[in-house]
Amino acid sequence: MPQFYLPGPWESQKPTALTPEVAHHLRVRRIQAGESFPVFDGKGQVAHAELLSLSGKSGLAQLSNIRTDIHRETPYAITLAQGLAGGDKMDWIVEKAVETGAQIIAPMQCERSILKLTRSSDQERAQKRLAHWEGIIQAACEQCDRTVLAKLEPIQTFEAYLKETTKPGLKLLLSPDATKSMYSVLIQSDPQDIVLMIGPEGGHSPEEEAQAQAAGYQLVSLGERVLRTETAGVVAITAVHSIWNPEMQNRLR
Repeated sequence: MPQFYLPGPWESQKPTALTPEVAHHLRVRRIQAGESFPVFDGKGQVAHAELLSLSGKSGLAQLSNIRTDIHRETPYAITLAQGLAGGDKMDWIVEKAVETGAQIIAPMQCERSILKLTRSSDQERAQKRLAHWEGIIQAACEQCDRTVLAKLEPIQTFEAYLKETTKPGLKLLLSPDATKSMYSVLIQSDPQDIVLMIGPEGGHSPEEEAQAQAAGYQLVSLGERVLRTETAGVVAITAVHSIWNPEMQNRLR
C-alpha cells in the first residue's frame, strides 16, 4: 500500500484527524476501521496509522511507531533550476524531478520561455500553477516513498534567480553547445550540494549563458544528442546519482 501525506504535528497519545484528501483516498481504497496504513509528514517523520473512523471528508486515526526515516534522501541536495516550459511539460518535469531525487525545484522564466508568469498581472495564474505543482510533489513523494517533500521555490525571472546568493558552490548550466562534459566535472568533484540549470524549449539564449557564467555557473553538456527540456533535468539528476551515489542507484533498480 502506498504511503499517505499527513501533515504534522503528530501525537501518539491521542487520535489524529485525517485531511479530506487522505480520507478520500482511504474511502476509494475501501480501508475499513481497524486497518492500518503508512503515513509521512513531509519532513522525514513516518508512522503506522490505524483507522478509527471515516465519515464523509473526515476521519480519525491512531498513530504508532512514529520515527524518523530519511534513508531515501541523499547527503547532497540537488536543486533543479528549470526554465518554464509550455503545455503540461512542467507537470512532468516536477513529477520526475521528485521521483529521481531533487530536493529543490526552482521554476524560472527565461528569455525563450513560452509560458510567462512573472508579470504583475500574472500573479494569480502563477499562484495557481505553484499550488498545482505542490500537489504533484506530494503525489510523487507518496508514489516513490520519499518522506521529505521537495521544496518548490517561487517563480522568478532568470536574472532574479542568478542574483540570489544562497546557492551552493557547484552550479552547472546544461548547454548542448558546451565543450565540457557534465561527467568530467562531477567525477572531479566531491559530492556536495549542486544546482542543475535547464533552459526552456530552445534552451538558454547566449546572453543568459554569459550571465550565468559571470555568476559562477559552468557550462556543461550531457553528450552528443540534444535533449528536450523535459528530458534534460531527469537525465542530469540521474547522472549525479550515478557518479556520486551508485549505491542509491542500485536501490532504484
